[in-house]
Amino acid sequence: MIHIKIFGKHNCDACNSTKQKFKIFLEKWDKTKEVKIDFYDLDTAEGLTEGTMTDATDIPSTIILKDEIEVRRWNGEVPLSKEFKDIFF
Repeated sequence: MIHIKIFGKHNCDACNSTKQKFKIFLEKWDKTKEVKIDFYDLDTAEGLTEGTMTDATDIPSTIILKDEIEVRRWNGEVPLSKEFKDIFF
Protein backbone atom coordinates (compact mmCIF):
# COMPACT_ATOMS: atom_id res chain seq x y z
CA MET A 1 0.00 0.00 0.00
CA ILE A 2 1.25 3.46 -0.90
CA HIS A 3 0.33 6.34 1.40
CA ILE A 4 0.87 10.00 0.49
CA LYS A 5 0.90 12.50 3.34
CA ILE A 6 0.64 16.14 2.38
CA PHE A 7 1.22 18.80 5.05
CA GLY A 8 0.18 22.39 4.57
CA LYS A 9 -2.59 24.90 5.04
CA HIS A 10 -5.95 25.11 3.28
CA ASN A 11 -5.35 28.68 2.05
CA CYS A 12 -1.92 27.81 0.57
CA ASP A 13 -1.77 27.75 -3.25
CA ALA A 14 1.31 25.48 -3.31
CA CYS A 15 -0.41 23.04 -0.91
CA ASN A 16 -3.56 22.94 -3.03
CA SER A 17 -1.45 22.50 -6.16
CA THR A 18 0.31 19.53 -4.56
CA LYS A 19 -3.02 17.88 -3.66
CA GLN A 20 -4.39 18.44 -7.18
CA LYS A 21 -1.22 17.21 -8.87
CA PHE A 22 -1.33 13.85 -7.08
CA LYS A 23 -5.06 13.49 -7.70
CA ILE A 24 -4.69 14.19 -11.43
CA PHE A 25 -1.70 11.91 -11.99
CA LEU A 26 -3.09 9.03 -9.92
CA GLU A 27 -6.30 9.18 -11.95
CA LYS A 28 -4.33 9.37 -15.20
CA TRP A 29 -2.22 6.36 -14.18
CA ASP A 30 -5.28 4.45 -12.86
CA LYS A 31 -3.73 4.15 -9.39
CA THR A 32 -6.41 5.81 -7.21
CA LYS A 33 -7.53 2.52 -5.61
CA GLU A 34 -3.97 1.56 -4.67
CA VAL A 35 -2.98 4.84 -3.02
CA LYS A 36 -4.21 6.60 0.10
CA ILE A 37 -3.81 10.38 0.28
CA ASP A 38 -4.12 12.35 3.51
CA PHE A 39 -3.89 16.11 3.90
CA TYR A 40 -2.77 17.47 7.25
CA ASP A 41 -3.67 21.10 7.95
CA LEU A 42 -0.84 22.55 10.01
CA ASP A 43 -3.27 25.16 11.36
CA THR A 44 -5.00 22.42 13.38
CA ALA A 45 -3.74 20.62 16.48
CA GLU A 46 -4.07 17.23 14.74
CA GLY A 47 -2.19 18.39 11.64
CA LEU A 48 0.52 20.11 13.63
CA THR A 49 0.99 17.03 15.83
CA GLU A 50 1.36 14.72 12.82
CA GLY A 51 3.67 17.23 11.11
CA THR A 52 5.86 17.48 14.19
CA MET A 53 6.03 13.69 14.61
CA THR A 54 7.17 13.27 10.99
CA ASP A 55 9.34 16.43 10.89
CA ALA A 56 7.12 17.89 8.16
CA THR A 57 6.68 21.52 9.17
CA ASP A 58 7.65 23.30 5.93
CA ILE A 59 4.75 24.38 3.73
CA PRO A 60 4.03 22.27 1.73
CA SER A 61 5.67 19.03 2.77
CA THR A 62 4.92 15.74 1.07
CA ILE A 63 5.90 12.28 2.25
CA ILE A 64 5.33 9.10 0.26
CA LEU A 65 5.31 5.86 2.22
CA LYS A 66 5.36 2.39 0.71
CA ASP A 67 4.35 -0.32 3.18
CA GLU A 68 4.78 2.30 5.95
CA ILE A 69 8.40 3.02 4.95
CA GLU A 70 9.28 6.50 3.71
CA VAL A 71 10.47 6.33 0.10
CA ARG A 72 10.36 10.00 -0.93
CA ARG A 73 10.00 13.41 0.72
CA TRP A 74 9.73 17.03 -0.36
CA ASN A 75 9.95 19.87 2.15
CA GLY A 76 8.77 23.33 1.19
CA GLU A 77 8.23 22.55 -2.50
CA VAL A 78 5.69 21.12 -4.90
CA PRO A 79 6.97 17.80 -6.30
CA LEU A 80 7.35 17.33 -10.04
CA SER A 81 5.58 14.31 -11.52
CA LYS A 82 8.85 12.97 -12.92
CA GLU A 83 10.18 12.88 -9.33
CA PHE A 84 7.50 10.48 -8.12
CA LYS A 85 6.23 8.57 -11.16
CA ASP A 86 8.65 5.66 -10.64
CA ILE A 87 7.12 4.92 -7.23
CA PHE A 88 3.81 3.94 -8.81
CA PHE A 89 5.19 1.66 -11.57
